[in-house]
Amino acid sequence: MKRAIVSDIHANLEALEAVLRDIETQKVDKIYCLGDVVGYGPNPLECIDRALEFDLSILGNHDQGAVYDPEGFSSGAERAIFWTRQQLENGGADGQNVKRVNYLCEMQRSQREDGYLFVHGSARSPLSEYVFPEDTYNARKIEKIFTYIEHISFQGHTHVPGVFTADSRFFHPKDIDYRYILGEGKTMINVGSVGQPRDLDPRSCYVVLDDNVVYYRRVEYRFEETIKKIYAIPDLDNFLGDRLREGR
Repeated sequence: MKRAIVSDIHANLEALEAVLRDIETQKVDKIYCLGDVVGYGPNPLECIDRALEFDLSILGNHDQGAVYDPEGFSSGAERAIFWTRQQLENGGADGQNVKRVNYLCEMQRSQREDGYLFVHGSARSPLSEYVFPEDTYNARKIEKIFTYIEHISFQGHTHVPGVFTADSRFFHPKDIDYRYILGEGKTMINVGSVGQPRDLDPRSCYVVLDDNVVYYRRVEYRFEETIKKIYAIPDLDNFLGDRLREGR
């Protein structure tokens, strides 16, 4: 089975639509999302509508924050998630908001399939734990997380794509020519972010899992359109738009 795995869309409609067009060229069987469909960006309702068609959706911390109380958010992220909640409560003259809220409420925290684990944060703390490239210098943290992994974990949350191995190594996609063959060893795959990349590359990022090979895909999109929308919404900090230009 060939799967596209996306994460951290963050209400960026231009990025999501560009990625979905790219996914169409890959002839995948299923699309999985590892969370944070909403938050930060200007089009939460439209992004949810497209995500409703995904085959699997994992709960992200921003998805949870939109329907419950956000925890541990920065002031800008909190303002954005409260604005998102207002859109879910008051917007949507099309009458679809009940379906959208139910979608967020019914997201799974994790999914296991044939040795694969799909989470938002980490295997140890699916909703909220960050695993950054520099954590490879914290051998105890990496070792503890890997005890929760049967074989392969797919995750997002940091917006930084790459491969973590059980011996505390990290490979950015460009270091491995955007392709990684899964072997018998335990591995964590961060699929990157569709809507807010943070590895100094403004292009959207997602992966295609084809048998035992992971392919990283980078997709250009019209981020200036997203930035204009963010600037036009007082409750969304301009920085949330500015960072899209640099992928930070």
